[in-house]
This record gives sequence, C-alpha cells and structure tokens, in this order.
Amino acid sequence: MSRITIAIDGFSSTGKSTIAKELAAKLHYVYVDSGAMYRAVTLYAMQHEFINEGYFFKDKLINNLNDINLSFHFNESLGFAEIFLNNVNVEHKIRTLEVSNFVSKIAEVSEVRRRLVEEQQEMGKNKGVVMDGRDIGTVVFPNAELKFFVNASADKRAKRRFDELIKKGDKVTYKEILKNVKYRDRVDSTRLDSPLVKADDAIEIDNSDLTLTEQFDLIYGIVKSKLDLRDI
Repeated sequence: MSRITIAIDGFSSTGKSTIAKELAAKLHYVYVDSGAMYRAVTLYAMQHEFINEGYFFKDKLINNLNDINLSFHFNESLGFAEIFLNNVNVEHKIRTLEVSNFVSKIAEVSEVRRRLVEEQQEMGKNKGVVMDGRDIGTVVFPNAELKFFVNASADKRAKRRFDELIKKGDKVTYKEILKNVKYRDRVDSTRLDSPLVKADDAIEIDNSDLTLTEQFDLIYGIVKSKLDLRDI
C-alpha cells in the first residue's frame, strides 16, 4: 500500500491529537504532535524566565534556540511517542494551563516557527506520517495527499479541556479555560506568520456533536477511501 502524508489542523482542544494518534496507530504510521513541540519550547522559555505574566523577552529566547533539543520517544505502554526537552520527558509538564496561556505567544515568533517547521518536515520526508497542528496542511506539508481541518464550538472545546484537566487533578475553572480557548483562537488566527487557516483542499470536520469514536470512524473512512483510490 502506498504511504501518504496526512495533515490534521484545527483549533485548540478539538481532539486533533487524540484522533491523529489513533489514526497513526491504525495505519502503522509515524505520529507527530507539532503542538507538543511548541509547548516544549514554551516550557523552556518559562523555565528560563524568558516569558511570564507581563513580559516576554523574545530576543533571549531566539538567542537560545540552539540550546533547545526536542525529540520524541515511543512509549509502548501508552502506545504513542512522548516529547523530550533536552533529554527530559516533559509530556505531562507541557499540558498544563500555565503552558497553554503562553504557547500562542511563543508560536508567533517567526524564528521559532522556522526552526520547528524544518524539524517537522524532516520527520515527514519519507511519508507514512500523521501530523497535527495549526499550519501542517498550509505550511509544513502543503502537498500532503490528505488534509483535515477540525473544528468545534468554543464552549464544547472548553468543556472537554476542563474535564480533561480536572481528571488529571489540576485546579482550574471552566471560566478560565473558556477564556484561554478564545484567546488562543484569536492569536492563532491573526498572527502574521503562518496563521491558523483552513487549507483550500482540506476536509473540514465539525466535531461539536461527535464522540471520539464517531469522529475517528468518519475520518478513517475517508483515509481508507483515499488509500484505496491510490492503489487502483
């Protein structure tokens, strides 16, 4: 079977990563969470006090980009690859609301985007990859054979994110999660460098009223049809 590149873009907390992980596992493809890479850079900036409430020393971050090493290591018990920052597993640390509050700001930096896009393109150069993010189908893999754009209402996305964080034991409120979701939507969609937009040839999936199983079945059906067509 011919191997293809599958790009999954969309707004925050739409379940892109969950779907991409399942899809990659089903197809025996490589899964890359591009958002985790931006979150890891954000965590690095926070740890080195380059960014916090009220300030962002962008030049300091740019000058230290060469000191940031990102890698993915497959965790057999979880069934997907976890991200490592300078050889330290930060998969859980990057998922906090604190990181979420700053990641869109970090993702606006052109130097950061150029560096990570290069790494992402290298990861997918041999195809057989499922990658999710904000600019995968428009910038990272504009020639991807199959592109999806996932969307849902802000309220539904905030509720899902709230439930997820509460389950982890985080002390958050729905109100602050909704505020964060709307803030990230605005910043991601209006930034000058690689804004979040639907690629012209992307298939849009609104999962506001879909379960994860229903969404996976819908997307997998489309992928299977695409792969079958390529093999005719």
